[in-house]
Amino acid sequence: MFSLGSIYQSIEILSKEKGIDPQIVIDAVKDAMLVAARKQFRLTEDLEADFDPRTGAIQVYIVKRVVEAVADPLNEWTLDEARRHDPAAEIGSVIRIPKSTEALGRISAQTAKQVILQKVREAERETVYTEYAGRVGELVNCIIKRIEGMDIVVDMGKTEARLPKKEQSRLESFTVGERVRCVIKSVEKAGKNAGVIVSRAAPELVMRLFEQEVPEIYDNTVLIKACAREAGERTKIAVSSRDRDVDSVGACVGMKGMRVQSIIRELRGEKIDIIEYSDDPVVFATNALSPAKIAKVSITDANERQMEVVVDDSQLSLAIGKKGQNVRLAAKLLGWRIDIKSEEEKRQEVETAMAALVVAGAPVSVLLDHGLSQKLVDTLIEAGVSTVEKLGAMTPEQLEAIQNVGPKTVERIQVAVNNYFGQYEEALGVGETESFAPASVPEEESQAEPAGTAPASPQPEASAEPEMVKPPAEELPAQVPAESSEEGESGRIKDAD
Repeated sequence: MFSLGSIYQSIEILSKEKGIDPQIVIDAVKDAMLVAARKQFRLTEDLEADFDPRTGAIQVYIVKRVVEAVADPLNEWTLDEARRHDPAAEIGSVIRIPKSTEALGRISAQTAKQVILQKVREAERETVYTEYAGRVGELVNCIIKRIEGMDIVVDMGKTEARLPKKEQSRLESFTVGERVRCVIKSVEKAGKNAGVIVSRAAPELVMRLFEQEVPEIYDNTVLIKACAREAGERTKIAVSSRDRDVDSVGACVGMKGMRVQSIIRELRGEKIDIIEYSDDPVVFATNALSPAKIAKVSITDANERQMEVVVDDSQLSLAIGKKGQNVRLAAKLLGWRIDIKSEEEKRQEVETAMAALVVAGAPVSVLLDHGLSQKLVDTLIEAGVSTVEKLGAMTPEQLEAIQNVGPKTVERIQVAVNNYFGQYEEALGVGETESFAPASVPEEESQAEPAGTAPASPQPEASAEPEMVKPPAEELPAQVPAESSEEGESGRIKDAD
């Protein structure tokens, strides 16, 4: 029999220190003795261990089951074999054969110690997980216990917790024994990060601090709707009031800023923006991007939660913030993707979009309605003349350079182009200038005049949709030379004669 003397008192002390059930430690000791005995005696049979709490003695037994037909010789006996050890044995009985533990040496004791420590650690992790798993996000007071590399180990009272480097604010530095307030970030049962992880960089820390400092938040008169934080730099928190007589932002700021200043001191000088919450994303975005003044907010894609914000050129850098911090926090706060542009950038973008929307020119095929044949239109397209504007800008020599285009064809093209532009001048109500429009020149006069002057040069604003481009009426006479005007008048006189 192997006696450990006052082992039961030691088990009780250990259980109180670790906050675990004493029976768990007793079971761990029994398992450790079985492992040590199996390793010492090289046994493969089933073993059991008994612990006597009065004496602290642990007895190890080899277990044999009594069966009619033996299938496992190591763990089963026949009835005759069993009655040699116990005359009262029956089929189905369990025979326990004591095994001396006095031969267990130093190696076996070391093995037993490792097993006990492992079992106790597992039980301790289970107890910690059970207690703290439901307290994630809760504010706790801790004491810096030790510093391990970049991480900090804090004492929470019943257990230790780890404050990793990524959960620390860059503005903060701690010394052993210092008191800090943290939030429980996560609780892990197993793995590398088993135990409690606390944080000083989580947005929940700011929210819990506001709940402590602002009574209106504690009693749910003022609600915290969202919080976005970059630890050590800036925090944006959105609040709303359930009582129209209570100013949510003013309640959080406090008289002369006393409430928010208390939180800023706790966070070692971190800037805090308190924002009025709104269900309208446009209004909420305008508030979230403060202190910048917003000119316009438009939702570009509601399903993808994307919006565009336009600000004055002088407010662009303020809206974006240092290294994009202001807009980044606002995007986190809203849960939307925000694209910020200055008014100048937006103007250029609109001009580019409008230029892209305007058709480059009317296709040559529209001249089919003005006297050109399909064959001639195909010839012009093959020569790279695809728009009426481009055709009107060509000289007679350039047109005659196209295959199968002669002087008479050039005249027909000039007439068709003049007729095409003339119809839009009439639609715009040009008035007296209609007499000078190229479309009003008779075909005989067109043939009599030099080929280079007959076609009117295309208007720069002409397009496939001329109603979108309305040139001022006073500009039209300037396109027709004075000589042409006089010549047209003289032509009419001759006709009259």
